[in-house]
Amino acid sequence: MRARVNWTVWAGVFLYASLCGLAQNQDRSPATASQTSASALAPEARVDINMATLDELLKVPGLTRPWAERIVRFRPYRTKADLKEKGVVSGEVYERIKDYVIAHREKQ
Repeated sequence: MRARVNWTVWAGVFLYASLCGLAQNQDRSPATASQTSASALAPEARVDINMATLDELLKVPGLTRPWAERIVRFRPYRTKADLKEKGVVSGEVYERIKDYVIAHREKQ
């Protein structure tokens, strides 16, 4: 009887581990993978959200004048993620512009 219990316990552990592995990799199929890394600009070609003029920000694809004005108004930023985290732009706008902007810090 004891050997049977051990077998069922191990079978349950194996099944649980297998299902966890499937759940973790569920969103990693090539069909649904994000294409942003392939289309991202090199860092030197991105627009610096801490230093760019309003006209330079308006050249960023997907960025409108009101959003660009907000970016200028709430400077400085530590990282480009500050735009979304501090509510300067919406999540939708951030997803559109994140590959085209960068936040350089001022040298002290």
